[in-house]
Amino acid sequence: MAEAWDNKTREAVKKIPFLTEKAGPRDKQKWQDRLKQELHALITYIKMNKESDTDWFSIQPNADGTRWSGKCWYVHELIKYEFDFQFDIPATYPDTAPEIEIPELEGKTAKMYRGGKICLTIHFKPLWSKNSPHFGVAHALCLGLAPWLAAEVPFMVESGVIKAKV
Repeated sequence: MAEAWDNKTREAVKKIPFLTEKAGPRDKQKWQDRLKQELHALITYIKMNKESDTDWFSIQPNADGTRWSGKCWYVHELIKYEFDFQFDIPATYPDTAPEIEIPELEGKTAKMYRGGKICLTIHFKPLWSKNSPHFGVAHALCLGLAPWLAAEVPFMVESGVIKAKV
């Protein structure tokens, strides 16, 4: 599956710290330890993006780290397209990857499920399963949401499904 990503993506994901704590929201204290690792990996990924001028999202968890929301953007033909995204941490996390939702794009592309959940089944979920519990939120964004935006936003723009917000 790694061959599905370009060299730049592969290099980026190598720099995101792997997580070591195998815990989900039901694991109380261990979840707090996992959450600290998640935030560290995210901060590392965000810093990498800012340093390389490839900043493309902002994100924030709720108080207990079980629901995450933010904004993501993609520039196509020098026009910025920005979307709200969100996801819940599954009860079986980290064995199960989060399902990232972009509600405003629901029904606008075939690579999306009900509720605005982006399709990650073919390329990303097998990779997540193979790397659980070492992958976390930052990995889901880097290897899930980013490639999805890169593939789908140009397609939706060119087919007239989405328009630039002025």
